[in-house]
Amino acid sequence: MKKMGTPISHFTPLHLLYFLLLSSSPILALNFSSLLSSFPDLSDFAALLSSSALLSDLNHRTSLTLLAVPNSYLAASSDLTHRIPPSSLADLLRYHVLLQYLSPSDLRHISPSGKLVTTLFQTTGRATSDFGSVNITRNPLDGVVSVHSPVPFSSSNATVLTLLQNLPYNVSIFAVNALLVPYGFDLMASETRPPLGLNITRALIDGHNFNVAASMLSASGVVEEFEADEGGAGITLFVPTDVAFSDLPGTVKLQSLPADKKAVVLKFHVLHSYYPLGSLESIVNPVQPTLATEDMGAGRFTLNISRVNGSVGINTGIVQASVTQTVFDQNPVAIFGVSEVLLPREIFGNNPMMTAKPRNEIVGNAQPPEGMAMSPESNGPQLHLSSPPGYGEEIRSVAAINGGVNFFFTLCSCCIAVALYVIQ
Repeated sequence: MKKMGTPISHFTPLHLLYFLLLSSSPILALNFSSLLSSFPDLSDFAALLSSSALLSDLNHRTSLTLLAVPNSYLAASSDLTHRIPPSSLADLLRYHVLLQYLSPSDLRHISPSGKLVTTLFQTTGRATSDFGSVNITRNPLDGVVSVHSPVPFSSSNATVLTLLQNLPYNVSIFAVNALLVPYGFDLMASETRPPLGLNITRALIDGHNFNVAASMLSASGVVEEFEADEGGAGITLFVPTDVAFSDLPGTVKLQSLPADKKAVVLKFHVLHSYYPLGSLESIVNPVQPTLATEDMGAGRFTLNISRVNGSVGINTGIVQASVTQTVFDQNPVAIFGVSEVLLPREIFGNNPMMTAKPRNEIVGNAQPPEGMAMSPESNGPQLHLSSPPGYGEEIRSVAAINGGVNFFFTLCSCCIAVALYVIQ
């Protein structure tokens, strides 16, 4: 027994943790090239993503939905994909990347009026108005799910065919029957034109739901400071919607604050680093200093950021808000819409604040109300997906492989843990 115990005695719980981290990383890492290679009928679409250098960007993001076009359907747009500049093609493909994880259950619960979802193209600032978003609708009669421009009369639309891949809360890939073109998209535009410093106020006005915040930023003069901070580590802004301002309790006299305190409240909504949505969802240190912290002292005016019910939650100590949509996301600037005005307790006291009235609507990328989402096995509205031949078998085989890999690593972990326990 001593001979057997001697070489194993150096295998400490720390080694076990290290082993588990190494063994689990291939499962957690996102590699869209690998995910798409499991489906031969997506080879042309995968090649376009690779040639546009988008794959590297997607691999560093989480919480997204990819709308992939099979070869047979992509062939109808081959003339378009071959004649437009590479920069325009990249933006066209960005329009197929939805910055929100959508499961089959989410699609089953989309109302006939639709759900507006921000795409990666919208965050570049090159989309006209909100035409870089997509409207997803579901026909209540036959369950068919369609994706199209927010413009009612747009000719570009696609039907969701089938679910190809689903990594819960991180990534889903659906096949669609057409290449989507944003309304008003300039096919010959180039993203290589000289970059201009982002006009934050203009970006908020173009977002439509942020007029109050845009007005306050402009009047206070702090927006110039924000724009000056776009260099270096960048900035992340949490901007309350117009509804959030209208829902403030009557006891909160935000507009009556002295100019210096009002500026502090606005700076309380800004992090002095660039965080895309995926980084916020997986942030290591939940307590984050703000621009107000830099002015008022360490440890004060901080935000607690964490994942809550599938969304990014922001807690000020007296207000609990959530990220509802992506307004702009292009390094070094990220702008997110939030459901509440972020009130610092250093100014408004320690008592939790409640909004003046309940809010039932879903804005932008907001998650459905708790309890609304249903598992695929549960009864409820049906989702009709017209799957091309062979797709079902491919999905099952990929799921079986993923399930087998997960089971293997789980079994190994359990065996090692038991062995350590027996040795001790």
